[in-house]
Amino acid sequence: MGYSPRMDEKRELLRHALATLAYRATRALEGAPDHFAGFAGIGRMPVQILSHMGDLFDWALSAALGRERWHDSQPQVWADEQHRFFESLKTFDSFLATGGPLQTSVERLLQGPVADALTHVGQLSMLRRLSGSPTHGENFYVASIAAGQVGTDQPAPVRTF
Repeated sequence: MGYSPRMDEKRELLRHALATLAYRATRALEGAPDHFAGFAGIGRMPVQILSHMGDLFDWALSAALGRERWHDSQPQVWADEQHRFFESLKTFDSFLATGGPLQTSVERLLQGPVADALTHVGQLSMLRRLSGSPTHGENFYVASIAAGQVGTDQPAPVRTF
């Protein structure tokens, strides 16, 4: 697709969106009791949602590399699935950080896997409340989020409510 300063800005904004996703996912998952993984409140169980989120970023990387491939993974145990999601996210972000050529557009990556995963973080947060283990509200506008910060080692919330 070629180099241009505008593409770098788009890529950095996409990386910030990934860091935002990691931050929000961490907040939705931290402190969840072990039984939450199998909560069958409505639709998919949390472990199935998280497995799908890992699949989204495996797919995003394959699309970015020009070898688009989708795979429905069978959910693993809760802790392993959390690890897999953040590793998939980190692998995708690491590729974006290299500046290597994208074989799809930043816009498609944002509107597809990233937006889908953000929706699923909202589902996980709602399921936490339904399962009797709600998360704390937070002012995400003031959160310490930075591109490249896509692991589970997220900063503490700045302003909860």
